[in-house]
Amino acid sequence: MEAEAADGPPGGLEAALSCFSFNQDCTSLAIGTKAGYKLFSLSSVEQLDQVHGSTEIPDVYIVERLFSSSLVVVVSHTKPRQMNVYHFKKGTEICNYSYSSNVLSIRLNRQRLLVCLEEAIYIHNIKDMKLLKTILDIPANPTGLCALSINHSNSYVAYPGSLTTGEIVLYDGHSLKTVCTIAAHEGTLAAITFNASGSKLASASEKVRDNQLARVQHGLTVPLCLKQHRDRAHLQAGAPHEQVSDMMNQDRAFATGRLNFSGQRNICALSTIQKLPRLLVASSDGHLYIYNLDPQDGGECVLIKTHSLLSSGTTEENKENDLRPSLPQSYAATVARPSTSSASTVPGYSEDGGALRGEVIPEHEFATGPVCLDDENEFPPIILCRGSQKGKTKQS
Repeated sequence: MEAEAADGPPGGLEAALSCFSFNQDCTSLAIGTKAGYKLFSLSSVEQLDQVHGSTEIPDVYIVERLFSSSLVVVVSHTKPRQMNVYHFKKGTEICNYSYSSNVLSIRLNRQRLLVCLEEAIYIHNIKDMKLLKTILDIPANPTGLCALSINHSNSYVAYPGSLTTGEIVLYDGHSLKTVCTIAAHEGTLAAITFNASGSKLASASEKVRDNQLARVQHGLTVPLCLKQHRDRAHLQAGAPHEQVSDMMNQDRAFATGRLNFSGQRNICALSTIQKLPRLLVASSDGHLYIYNLDPQDGGECVLIKTHSLLSSGTTEENKENDLRPSLPQSYAATVARPSTSSASTVPGYSEDGGALRGEVIPEHEFATGPVCLDDENEFPPIILCRGSQKGKTKQS
């Protein structure tokens, strides 16, 4: 769930966004700039809190945070073949790895760390950062397109299986074996992602209307479709399999979020903030847009807040964002009311990597020996892992 931004917006801002990504459960947003990187908490609609910022590594084009822990992975244009893993609260480097070509994307869950190059994928054990597997002889993947299930009870990996068609290879990150190949599209792949439990895989091809959602366990198409346009994000309502093709040819959607601009690179996510569903859109123009989403009736998503992701964001700009006309007393108006508490309602791991006290962690978030980044005995800084990863591990 990341994007490498194009050239930054004009106007002499401090630094253009070179990349931006949501963490695995969409409780945090990471951005990379020419100056370094920043991490934000997404626990409140009205306030965007910066959790951490660093200028020690310039020209960052990949930054990924492991849930809400202190582990962050950074790749810079100054050393595009090197992955750096940090414990940002302690200000220490856990380890770094160098690869045979540029790192194109990083994927994380609580058991695996995935490094995607153009013609290889490296799978690390997140516990000690040891390299477990190198997947070679994959079709050229110049964009680093790949997906890793955030549910570490299965740790499925998906990546393109062809340069010319929308073939998807499904790989088991636990057993380190290929599961199957899915002929998902006629056109080449544009996007792939798993749902939270890792039981479904959504994909889209370069053809705008060619989108699929398949059950990973059974290989069946399920009743949900996705549509994407340059200035709109759609959530398509479900239908029986035989009606999917007809539905995709109609310009109907369960919910629509409209962007007031075009020509920017964007990523979007659905998240629960202050107990209500929100549509989040981060853009290379340096802003985060928050929309209300009506889970019952869908319809038009209402833009309720715009946050500047750059320190040059002005007070006047923030005031302007808050001076929009009052919304009618509808569902959108009701959910726009801020909660009395700014704490995140999403159960999971705290900032220090431990379970939130009193919260129930969903079953899919459990793993044998969960990572505790605040425990030096559990997750000590690693020195031996530094070095080149050319031919040092199992290959397939």
